[in-house]
Amino acid sequence: MTNRTIKAIPHALVTVQKAIADALARDGIAILPPGDVDDTLKLAKLLRAPFSTVVLDPWYNKGVGGVRDDYIPYVLGILDRAKEASQHIYLWGFPEIIAPFVERIPPPLTLVSWLTWYFKNNPSVIRGWRSAQMTCLHLSHPGAKLYVEHFLNEVQLDKWAEGKLRYIPGPPSVIEEPLLVGFVGRNEQTGHPSQKPVKVIQRLLMMTTAQGDLVLDPMSGSGTTAEAARSMGRCAVICDHSEEYTHVAENRLNLRRLDVADEIKAALAAQPMAGLAPWPAVKRTATYTVGPASTGSPMANQMAFFEKYQGAGNEAGKASKEAAKKPRPKSRN
Repeated sequence: MTNRTIKAIPHALVTVQKAIADALARDGIAILPPGDVDDTLKLAKLLRAPFSTVVLDPWYNKGVGGVRDDYIPYVLGILDRAKEASQHIYLWGFPEIIAPFVERIPPPLTLVSWLTWYFKNNPSVIRGWRSAQMTCLHLSHPGAKLYVEHFLNEVQLDKWAEGKLRYIPGPPSVIEEPLLVGFVGRNEQTGHPSQKPVKVIQRLLMMTTAQGDLVLDPMSGSGTTAEAARSMGRCAVICDHSEEYTHVAENRLNLRRLDVADEIKAALAAQPMAGLAPWPAVKRTATYTVGPASTGSPMANQMAFFEKYQGAGNEAGKASKEAAKKPRPKSRN
């Protein structure tokens, strides 16, 4: 790079790039200041960071998260930005909310799989069928690498290494893990109304990442993606629109957010790309500990989404309508 080119790059973007790279090398995780999902995905593109996977977990357009009439174009816009940042994208939601996107996948993304998280312990008291599943669409660019071998057992791995495995059996598209509610997963609970178990997110990352790969969660909620990534030797950059949940993630991960809010704002305003140095290689140099997710008794809000979102024609439906009137944060996990 020439001195003239370097001078053309706003200092703000270089500062953000270095802060994130240093955090990843030191901690395996970079927590960004609270920010909108669109801005985070724009930043990811500007930084040219080699994200292998983006996890998207927006509010589900009913219940606690409220309702918006433009939900489908809103999510499609997020997918359009996410496809510029990563080879693989996971999109979470309830089946009936996710279904319309199967026929609206932005090219060149294609559907790899319709995944189901199955749980039996939903505490809902509605009359009728209790929800026992959530959906996650796995989308990817053509030719994106899948790590099916990560799901092999020891015998299969030995045969694979010897070239004696005729084909690699893939994992089932149903992931069975209980909800984090009551005494189930109490040490993992953060009080987030729709928190995923770490083991569920680990299964997703096993398919699309290898050791040292970089994951982005721009709607990170309480930081589950970051905890899952770090436990597997992956790196993660996370951001959430909510100050409250950014603070929860900080406490959960024993890390503080990067002090680059002004620099991110300046970089997004300038939107420079030409001349930015290649993304620095990240070498992790530390071991990590995960702090307690919460203290004292489980928070009353834990998994509240599942208790409030359902129930047209019953008391639960009233709770949904009341929740929809409240201001809605833009992201969750």
